[in-house]
Amino acid sequence: MEDQLLVLHLLQKYLDALHEGDAPSLAKLFDPEAAVFGMVRGEAVHKPVATYLDGVANRNSPRALGEPYRMRILSVQVVGNIASAKVHVPLLGNNYYNFLSLRKRDDRWWIINKLYAHVDA
Repeated sequence: MEDQLLVLHLLQKYLDALHEGDAPSLAKLFDPEAAVFGMVRGEAVHKPVATYLDGVANRNSPRALGEPYRMRILSVQVVGNIASAKVHVPLLGNNYYNFLSLRKRDDRWWIINKLYAHVDA
């Protein structure tokens, strides 16, 4: 149960950092080797996490744009030292669903993969 709570805590930090546009805080949650894959309006996206974080750092945050905080954790599964999560991330005019893969290394949890898609509401 402790790992479940740790993963939930990490996910909340992830959502809060997205809303704030806080790339340094996001960087602390991702494994440096993490990859980001997505599909947005028919366009495929694949980039290393460093490129993704640079994009977050160089855009207006949802908070700065006055967007309400509507992000939420939908599901979490923890099995041993791995976990997966589904989160809803409506921001910046998009209706994203993120599927995150996590692993526990050195007694802490890291996001190792982000898969996301925009879904028309």
